[in-house]
Amino acid sequence: MISVVSEQYGIHPQTLRLYEREGLLKPSRTEGNTRLYTDKDLERLEVILSLTRDLGVNLAGVEIILNMREKMEAMQKQMEQFVTCLSQEMGSWTEPPADNSRRALVPVAPRAVPTGRAAKATTRGKS
Repeated sequence: MISVVSEQYGIHPQTLRLYEREGLLKPSRTEGNTRLYTDKDLERLEVILSLTRDLGVNLAGVEIILNMREKMEAMQKQMEQFVTCLSQEMGSWTEPPADNSRRALVPVAPRAVPTGRAAKATTRGKS
């Protein structure tokens, strides 16, 4: 509840209402319209208070920083999913396929054996 949170963090309830109006916090509500703060809300509040109190960031800056953090977390999740998918794909490559050309990134034509002068030129260079 707002009174408990404001007392716990030493801030005025109006400050919490302001953070909600600005879109920085989004507590859930009961049927009686009482604000309920989750652990995630409290973690976010701690970040807001750290930015404003310790670093002197204004609310517009806090909003930008929080949005960037959310985007970075989403990107981190995407990267983790990509690495997991890549690891699984690479794991399927442990057994060599019957036809290696199927795994090639670029199709490779079978190499022709040189004949005539080309064959003699390649054998001379190998002496």
